[in-house]
Amino acid sequence: MKKHNYSAGPCILPQEVFQEASQAVLDFNNTGLSILEISHRSKEFVDVMEEARNLALELLGLEGKGYKALFLQGGASTQFLMVAYNLLQVKAGYLNTGAWSTKAIKEAKLFGDVAEVASSADKDFRYIPKGYFIPSDVDYFHCTSNNTIYGTQIKEFPNTPKPIVCDMSSDIFSRELDFSKFDLIYAGAQKNLGPAGTTLVVIKEDILGKVERSIPSMMDYKIHINKASMFNTPAVFAVYTSMLTLRWIKKNGGIAAMEERNEKKAALLYSEIDINPLFQGYADKKDRSTMNATFTLLNDDLKETFDTMWKEAGVNGLNGHRSVGGYRASMYNALPLESVQVLVDVMSELERKA
Repeated sequence: MKKHNYSAGPCILPQEVFQEASQAVLDFNNTGLSILEISHRSKEFVDVMEEARNLALELLGLEGKGYKALFLQGGASTQFLMVAYNLLQVKAGYLNTGAWSTKAIKEAKLFGDVAEVASSADKDFRYIPKGYFIPSDVDYFHCTSNNTIYGTQIKEFPNTPKPIVCDMSSDIFSRELDFSKFDLIYAGAQKNLGPAGTTLVVIKEDILGKVERSIPSMMDYKIHINKASMFNTPAVFAVYTSMLTLRWIKKNGGIAAMEERNEKKAALLYSEIDINPLFQGYADKKDRSTMNATFTLLNDDLKETFDTMWKEAGVNGLNGHRSVGGYRASMYNALPLESVQVLVDVMSELERKA
């Protein structure tokens, strides 16, 4: 049976990426070696790393604009620490829209003052704060573009002369933005780019070198830039698979085409959530994420029936995050519209049965 993978991460990737990556596990580029055993210093893999970094900048429209792309390890959680290590001299401003920004704030407080410019905790992170003030004395402003747990997404980013840092782990390459507004973007690969194990960091070089503290080598962006993401052994397979995904995005029309596909999927599912009296959306409508649709079943007596129905239809990974409950449909770039239709059909059938 075909599976319809709504897992929040690690998530669905394109089938052709799986096929090419699996072949590389057996024989990478006719070298007679597996991608799992090839030296990260070999020309073959150095070329992979260079292509992956170049593709990231190209797709984001940041080539020739003073940015560098890095593939590092430790996930977005290490970036919570690394951002502050490199950029926070005295004070930073953070927008708190959920669990991940809360964790980022915790790490930043190890290095200086943190001004929480706004928070949506008062309504269980169901919305994105707006109209907030970013203090003029902060070293940078940090936000999380998409919140996987709660299903909210920032639609408009603030205008500020301060450097903007954004955690785009769960919606990177999914929609068109003016990425030059951001001075540092980071994203764990496993939510829209590749397998777990590597993290994309895109950074404008001129924001570095302004803190007075000594930075450990593994935490220093400058060192990783100078070593072309090869300061230590990179996550070879994760970087390779991410490169294949970036190729796939480019071949299929780039970010603009991904956004068009993603909007159609989100519109289809949210329409069913809104017209079906058995379900209710979790996030405020104006802040709904195109990547992660969160919703609840209003009648708990139907839960066992609904869960059986969607599992029998081949749907996977629909349960909501443990802290919120309900359901979460993660519709990343590689999820086809047909999979969303399968879920919508199950929801409609439940209404007919109820």
